[in-house]
Formats: sequence, structure tokens, C-alpha cells
Amino acid sequence: MTAPHRSTQRIEAYGVRLRPFRLDDVEDVAAGCADPLTQHFLDGLPDPYTEADARLWITEGAPAAFAGGGAAYAVADPTTDRLLGTVGLSHVVPQRGQAEIGYWVAPWARGRGVATAATRALSEHAFATGTARLELLTRVENTASQRVALAAGFRPEGVRRAALAVRGGGRRDRMVWVRLADDPPGPAERPLPDLPDGRLTDGLVVLRRLGPDDNEQMYRLHSDPEVVASRVPPEAPTRDEIERRCHGAESQWLVGTAAAMTILDAASGEFAGSCMLLPDQPASGQAMLGYSLLPGWRGRGYATRAVRLLARWGFDHVGLSRLWAGTLPENAASQRVLQKAGFRREGLLRGRLPGAAGSRADSTVYGLLTTDPLG
Repeated sequence: MTAPHRSTQRIEAYGVRLRPFRLDDVEDVAAGCADPLTQHFLDGLPDPYTEADARLWITEGAPAAFAGGGAAYAVADPTTDRLLGTVGLSHVVPQRGQAEIGYWVAPWARGRGVATAATRALSEHAFATGTARLELLTRVENTASQRVALAAGFRPEGVRRAALAVRGGGRRDRMVWVRLADDPPGPAERPLPDLPDGRLTDGLVVLRRLGPDDNEQMYRLHSDPEVVASRVPPEAPTRDEIERRCHGAESQWLVGTAAAMTILDAASGEFAGSCMLLPDQPASGQAMLGYSLLPGWRGRGYATRAVRLLARWGFDHVGLSRLWAGTLPENAASQRVLQKAGFRREGLLRGRLPGAAGSRADSTVYGLLTTDPLG
């Protein structure tokens, strides 16, 4: 980084104003930082957060950020100049031309694109003044912030395990999002788009994104003996594993790792099972799919309907060219599902899967091309 940021400089772009904090921001800073959602994701804030804390930040904390080569701007409405949140640069490494960008948005300003606008504005200012690389760190479950990162042109780069201590003890992972000075402008590309209107349906079955509220149903599903037998390896997951899977499902979707969905009965809304699309060869337009149903919903065509919906979405919206699925050779029910959905048997892979007690299991492979008719 070549030139230090100046606390007196204003930046106006994308419908927001970045300006220095003022003492008349005290009440709004205190209200924004005392908000439960802000407190939940920013463990370093005092709790409770008072107007005295806000005054200390405005008079000492923000100026110190600029003095250290970073930045701490109030994000304000360009018409009223009322505070909407804050955005800043920290953990500056001058010799690497690197800094970390962070923000929070006040409750009265959420849902208006304020965080994205402020992040874009400060990022461009940082790049124009010599920064080469910006990092943005989020919790795995903070998908709202991850959507901001993507919209502001940041790309996922990985996870830093136990990167930050949290209030009350313990440590949490942080996802790392990065934008470089020479990255193309605009939002970062998403390999897996959101579902149209948040769901897929054929009138009888509904598919929607897996989420934290599905913990108990997913644990019940993956504790079923038949489902366990088809897992790789064939072992029942723990509750903690299921909870992590449900809480991390949207994040995995956003980075393009997997699209995990629940299968629901359209009439009652009851949980029937789950399915997943996993892009295992993105460069060649290929993805794997899988599915499981609770015992009470089997034999009623729900799995076939779910596979058809998933396949259509994969071809029409994700842009895939090929889908495949594998089953154990003895799993005749799953093979019938795939055949009814239009998949063709392509062969047997010997010893492909880890089995019980260190053994290996064969896998029967089925494939579906975008040019194939759906069953």
C-alpha cells in the first residue's frame, strides 16, 4: 500500500457516503452495535454496548485505525447523512499490499444493499491508493455477509480453522473471501444459482434449500438403517455432524461446493427426505446427485420426482452437461428410481467405495446427459 487513508476524506459511490464519524453519531453507533445480530457476529464488541463505548470509538478507535494505515468510515445516507453502518480496513500488511475489509449495518438500514455498496466503494478506493489484495472474513453460518462478499466481487478462497476467539470462550472457523486489484469488476460468478422463487416443485414434491431448521429431521433420516447402509462409509453420523451440515448448507451452495435440498410433500409441507447436487467436475460440466427418503415416503414416486426436478434445474439453470449417480449393486430400489428418471446404466466400478470394517464395495454407475429425455 502506498498512500495512507485520510480520515477527512469522503467517498461517495453506489448510493452511499463514506465519511468520518462525528459525535452526533453516538446514539446511532450505540444502537447499531448493541443490536443482537451485530453482537452475534462481532465478538469483539463490548456487551452491553453503551453510548460511552460509541463515544470512545468515535474519538479514539476510528482515528487510530487511520493512524495505523487502515480506515474506519461511517457509512451514511447521502441525502440525510444519517449513519447506516460502518466499513473499514484493518490488519494492514504494507509489504504485501494487503488489508482486511469489514463492515456492519444498522438494523434500520438492512436489506437495502448498504453493505455491498460500502464494500465496493471502499474496495475501489483501497485499490486506487495502492492496495493489491483485500480479504473479507465471515463465519460459516453468516451467509448474509457471504452474499455481500460475492456481490462486491470477492471470491471464496478457503477456511481458516479456529481463526478467531469468540465471546464466552472457544474459537470459530472463518471463511476467507478475496478480491484482487486486477479482478474483473462486478459481482463474483456463482457456479450454483439460487432456486427460482426459492424452491423447485412439480405440484406433488417440493425441493428447497437445506437449512439449520432441518437438523432433527435430517438426523432422523440419516439414522435410518437403510440410509446408513448406502452412506460412504456405511456409518451413522453424529448429531454434531448433521448440525454442521445443516448450518453450512447455504454457505456450500454459495461457494459452489454442493446444493443440498430437502424433499417435502407439497400438500402438507412434511419432510420426506433430502437430495443433493454435487459438482464434482465443474470444468467439464459434470455433477453427481444423491437422494434419501424416510421409510414412510418410500414407494410413492417421491424420489423419482425429486431426481427429475434436480436434473432439470442442473441442466437448465446450472448449465450442466452430464449428471451421474452411483448405487450399491444390491440397491435395486435406487436403481429403479434412476431408470424412471431417465438415467442409463453405464457400468460397474469394482471396489470404488469404502465399506464396513475396512472392506470395499462396488458401485453401479448411472448417467444422464442434457440431450437425454427425462423419464
